[in-house]
Amino acid sequence: MEQEELTEWIDQYGESVLTYILLMVRDYQQAEDLTQETFIKAYKHQHQFEQKSSVKTWLFTIAHNVTKDYFRKKHPLQHFFGLTMEEKDYKPMPEQIAAMNFQTEQLYRTIQQLKPTYRHVIILRKLKEFSTAETALILNWSESKVKMTLKRALAELKNDLIKGGFTSEIFR
Repeated sequence: MEQEELTEWIDQYGESVLTYILLMVRDYQQAEDLTQETFIKAYKHQHQFEQKSSVKTWLFTIAHNVTKDYFRKKHPLQHFFGLTMEEKDYKPMPEQIAAMNFQTEQLYRTIQQLKPTYRHVIILRKLKEFSTAETALILNWSESKVKMTLKRALAELKNDLIKGGFTSEIFR
């Protein structure tokens, strides 16, 4: 891989990978470190990229695995019991707070409270707009599992939002 190609990948996908990881770890500095680790792994293992998917899908697969490894190493028991990614309350940066209206912020906070599998599938399918097939590749799931998990995740998200005071009008 040429240095120019890596630079192109970082320019094209770096911010998107960073925001994905940030949604998972809720710590900007840690998200930056994990994003850097993602691109380092992509560089070191570029020979394993078989072009069966897009570069973006491949990079998000690496980012997903890097993030999973981070939580597995940081909190092995929490990871085992499915309690990962609950330890830190994400504090958006000031410019992000200014850009978010109340409903968007509430939606974001509610997504953060979902169990990790639901959060992953909502972020990838609805926020990052990956296809079902791409999401299945990234998460190493079947497409049917992606579809079923997304359906359940969206139902739980809707219920949580209604409990939090959202009106049912926003779901039409």
